[in-house]
Amino acid sequence: MASPNDIKKGTVINRNGELWMVIDFQRVSPGKGGSFVRTRTKHLQSGKVKEENFKAAENLTFEDVQYKKMQYLFRDGNLYTFMDTQTYEQSSISESEIEDTIPYLKEGLEVKVVMHDGNALTIEPPQKVQYAVAYTEPAVKGDTASGNVLKEAELDNGLKVKVPAFINQGDEILVNTETGAYSERVSK
Repeated sequence: MASPNDIKKGTVINRNGELWMVIDFQRVSPGKGGSFVRTRTKHLQSGKVKEENFKAAENLTFEDVQYKKMQYLFRDGNLYTFMDTQTYEQSSISESEIEDTIPYLKEGLEVKVVMHDGNALTIEPPQKVQYAVAYTEPAVKGDTASGNVLKEAELDNGLKVKVPAFINQGDEILVNTETGAYSERVSK
């Protein structure tokens, strides 16, 4: 049994046979009463996110998971297939288990696949992913004066993001996969 004080980002907790991954946590020591750990956890099968507090005296069961670097290959129905670039083994994950990261996938993208007992549970994409701008409206003269003007752009994988007015069709940009927002233009 483990203590809530051992929790860190990425820890997997077994709660009543269900696996929950800690995506954010904060240790709290109030003036009165015992300390506790406030967490945001994600259910590894359904993707449901919930907030939960654990008292310092509680006992928790941590699960051992492995993180494998794998490459996204293709989609077949509602299954997404990834390949281990070392062993060429392939693992498939259902759409419902990676729903929030699907918009960021593109062929050849390297991701971390969370494995438990030989089964692929979910994926962690890189924090920033590079895409080509497939379509965006040209900037209108005078719009760039304020510097904060955003316009919509469609990327090479179909994802739509707001980008600054100076971004043109064909530019390469980085998108933050945690926020879904434009990060920066890639220099050529």
